[in-house]
Amino acid sequence: MDISLTTPALLFPAVTLLMLAYTNRFTTLATIIRNLHEKYQASREDNLLAQIANLRYRVYLIRNMQIYGVLSLLLCIISMFALFSGWIAGGKWSFAIALILMIVSMVISLRELMVSVGALDLLLSELEDEKKGK
Repeated sequence: MDISLTTPALLFPAVTLLMLAYTNRFTTLATIIRNLHEKYQASREDNLLAQIANLRYRVYLIRNMQIYGVLSLLLCIISMFALFSGWIAGGKWSFAIALILMIVSMVISLRELMVSVGALDLLLSELEDEKKGK
């Protein structure tokens, strides 16, 4: 397979957009956690503790998504440097590892999405139970 200096550069826009999406998720979760913390300080409801635990897990997932995304970008840069320096084998290997790290980041993103939907489903079922009780 032929690989040129521009091949690893193809991941730059994708990684940048993914990192922006991951950062937006993190910022939104941070706001939700702060709001839940304030509510818990006021009411001490057990349900809020369960929600906070779920959010903590999601924050760790997002952190890992970001770590693997950044490592992928770093290895793309290393790959470009290796290719620029004429070290074709090193460039190919670092680019292959960058692709694998991006896959890992996206798989973790899928897991975070599933956890997120599960948390929302719990809240919706609580609303349905309240409606049935009335």
